[in-house]
Amino acid sequence: MSAPTTAGVRAEPILEGAGLRIVLDSGKGNVIDSGVSRALARVASKAQDDPRLACLILDHAGPHFSYGASVPEHRPESVADMLAALHDAARGLLATRLPILAVVRGLCLGGGLELALLADRIFAAEDAKLGQPELQLGVFAPLGSALLPRRISLADATDLLLSGRTLSAEEAHRIGLVHDLSPDPGAGAEEWARKHLAPKSASSLRLATAAARRPWMAGFLADLEALEKSYLEELMQTHDATEGITAFEEKRDPRWEHR
Repeated sequence: MSAPTTAGVRAEPILEGAGLRIVLDSGKGNVIDSGVSRALARVASKAQDDPRLACLILDHAGPHFSYGASVPEHRPESVADMLAALHDAARGLLATRLPILAVVRGLCLGGGLELALLADRIFAAEDAKLGQPELQLGVFAPLGSALLPRRISLADATDLLLSGRTLSAEEAHRIGLVHDLSPDPGAGAEEWARKHLAPKSASSLRLATAAARRPWMAGFLADLEALEKSYLEELMQTHDATEGITAFEEKRDPRWEHR
């Protein structure tokens, strides 16, 4: 399949049609807004219908994977649509039953890391930086909260989710968040797919991928639904959640009232 650039996403066939490179291309920092999320969901839907595909590679234009989800869309009037679109994209990518590889250079933060966490393997540049900084804005990461404890140890996942700190590529590799470090992670991901995925039966590979995800998929989907509900019905009713987003937009320190 081949798809044109739309709403900051490009889809490019690779590996003689056995792979699809999905490229975030939404401008400086590849911010993920609702339009980008919906475009990802459309690409995933088309990929699901292509029987030749053996893998997806999540890549990006520019020096950074993504600064994260759109901060203005975190405001009360738009946050429900933003979360729904991002989570629909995540569910859609996993529903392809295709192995997913992610290529990370530069900053991979917030919603960007949440997307990368969908990958079965993350290939990162040696200067990449990864983090889940939502709590610094007075909010939390529903998708990251559902995925990180399934990808790395509970202690390391909790560290990232509560501290909001940014990891170097080396530390991310040490804790198992990143699987491969190299000067050219894009080439590394494509070569890994060429060697390990493209030669396989695409239909059998999809069934094997679904089987490998089965131990955690149902729990993940249930957790994501519950976390989205908590975010909208509990978190967004607090003063500090709105204050954190407002402070970020006004380029000042937040004034927490702890309520």
